[in-house]
Amino acid sequence: MDHLAALLDGPHARGAFLLRVILDPPWSIRVQDEAPLTVLAVVRGEASVVRDGVTQVRPGEVAVVRGPEPYVVADRPDTPPQVVIHPGEKCTTLDGRSLYQSLGQGVRTWGNDRDGGTALIVGTYLMTGEVGKRLLQALPPLLIQPGGPLIELLGEEVVKDEPGQEAVLDRMLDLLLIATLRSWFATHEAPAWYRAQSDPVVGKAMRIMQHDPARPWTVAALAAEVGVSRASLARRFTELVGEPPMAYLTGWRLALAADLLREPDATVTSVARKVGYGSPFALSAAFKRVHGVSPQEHRVGANR
Repeated sequence: MDHLAALLDGPHARGAFLLRVILDPPWSIRVQDEAPLTVLAVVRGEASVVRDGVTQVRPGEVAVVRGPEPYVVADRPDTPPQVVIHPGEKCTTLDGRSLYQSLGQGVRTWGNDRDGGTALIVGTYLMTGEVGKRLLQALPPLLIQPGGPLIELLGEEVVKDEPGQEAVLDRMLDLLLIATLRSWFATHEAPAWYRAQSDPVVGKAMRIMQHDPARPWTVAALAAEVGVSRASLARRFTELVGEPPMAYLTGWRLALAADLLREPDATVTSVARKVGYGSPFALSAAFKRVHGVSPQEHRVGANR
């Protein structure tokens, strides 16, 4: 599992909030839902995203907005907000009056005019975990990329109400996000760990650790798996990733542990075993050193 996959894995990609939005000018929406990541695809018309400046999103383009800071999406940057999106997908006027019913336009469709000149697809990832933070931290607050045919496909599926449709939409939203981020990293400065994954030696070593974190890895064991000397792997890994192999493995294990602790039936003992710690005490010591709280305290806080 790499970092793109990890962001979308397990609970992070399930039940994402997805909506088709159809609007006729003038319109302006203030988004303050505190979501970690939102994907906004323009099907027709244009939209202005106002956040530390104004960015225009044109038909066929995808905007990826990193939260939790608020922002405005509007037909024009000078149109005053008329609608506020709060946490929990609560939709109100500026003075707090609910708009949930009045703006409903059918299956997963919302807006002020069913035939409006602007059509958007909005997908919101409602939660993320420690594994995904490394990816999120590598993204700018807002990025724009071409969306390609996936936008049309998602637009066709979002209004269907068939068995298993939520799972279909989650996977399609994941595909759109992954394609957008790949395109972004291909044309902009990608983080070191992302570039390193394409290296035949270091990338293979990273994937081995990601897929099997419970194994008692050493640099020598990793080097044997990828077919190079211990010294060569240690040097090349540190140069490309920015930290030694075992430091990277520790960070990956503790990030996985933080996410696994969110699961209802998880125990510190079971999580320690899954991420490669010999005892719950060893995991607890390492976890508190990095996160500042014990695994149990993290679990309680995450499930509030």
